[in-house]
Amino acid sequence: MKDEWGPHAELHPSAFILQPSLLYERRTITPLVPPAKPAPALRLLLPLIFFTLLTSAAPAASPYPLSRADGPPVRYEASHQAMGTIYTVVAYGRDPAFLSEVVGEAFDEIDRLDAQMSNYKPDSELSAINRDAAQRDVTVSPNLFQLIQYSLSASAESGGDFDITVGPLMKLWGFFRGQGRLPVASEIAKVEKTIGYQHVHLDAARRTIRFDESGVELDLGGIGKGYAVDQAVEILRSNGVAAALVSSGGSSIYALGSPPGERGWKITVRDPFRQYKAADVLRLRNFALSTSGNYEKFFEIDGKIYCHIMDPHTGWPVQGMLSTVAAVPTGVETEALTKIFFVGGVEKSRRYLATHPNAIGILYQTGNQPQTYKRTVLRSQSFQIPQESIAEFEQ
Repeated sequence: MKDEWGPHAELHPSAFILQPSLLYERRTITPLVPPAKPAPALRLLLPLIFFTLLTSAAPAASPYPLSRADGPPVRYEASHQAMGTIYTVVAYGRDPAFLSEVVGEAFDEIDRLDAQMSNYKPDSELSAINRDAAQRDVTVSPNLFQLIQYSLSASAESGGDFDITVGPLMKLWGFFRGQGRLPVASEIAKVEKTIGYQHVHLDAARRTIRFDESGVELDLGGIGKGYAVDQAVEILRSNGVAAALVSSGGSSIYALGSPPGERGWKITVRDPFRQYKAADVLRLRNFALSTSGNYEKFFEIDGKIYCHIMDPHTGWPVQGMLSTVAAVPTGVETEALTKIFFVGGVEKSRRYLATHPNAIGILYQTGNQPQTYKRTVLRSQSFQIPQESIAEFEQ
């Protein structure tokens, strides 16, 4: 179909499912009926990460400081919808009521961050920044200012491969709402004038932000979920929860401690082409992991797939990269790194990790034959994680 704006195609959103048979209501441990298979036309996609949530009832070697009753630890699970995805927490302790209360606090914090950082909600603080910052200095809340600061730092250090100003490109290509579309070159060139972290100026002393170009917009979709996971983990940890897995829709997770009797949480990363086939399996403890994939959200025109991960330098969706994985100590870092890997490719990512410690990267690129991929594992030259942390591949 063509019109004056160019051809359009149906946009395929991702459907993040922790496990096909295990979805949980907020603050309950009662399993729901498994979701029905989607109609073929919707082409809902499965998660980038499948979590192997271990169910051993044996007590862990380490104590659970939140205990309010005797007996072995129990597993508590709850899910909550926010930021356009489903957040899930699996936690161990000896008091389910207390776990329910603490997990509820974590979900409340995620809701607060969603209301603050969403560019879909016109009354959010981020939307106000996008409306006003090209006309005047805008004062920013401390936590949001710090996240924008970190994002701009990651942009500068990656040479702009990660960039939170890609929002106008996402809209131009139809990834913001509704259908995907293939814009013409003149449209891309016009929007590209507003893309670039260099257009964003912060005043740390006054905690203000200003854009130097009309049309600049911030989009925290590429980092906000990892930040929310980190904040949820901090609430769990500060309340004495020693073992939990927090995930945002299966694309970003933090593995806090270990399940009872285990060395860490077993995390399975899906094959880029086959939904239920494992590409890699890792064991994590006190470590975060994120993935980005061209199958998360995409559209197809004339047999060519256009994914939602944009190259800020060209204004086009990245081609040739299927998915990337990053494992580092915090969720906000993993989210930025997966985009840096996805846009930059193998050699640029290798150079980046030469100066950034304690990170593991996995890059899956298009193979020489259909439905095949090339896998590259990268590791920081300096990799000295704390003794209480684990980040390793399963044999």
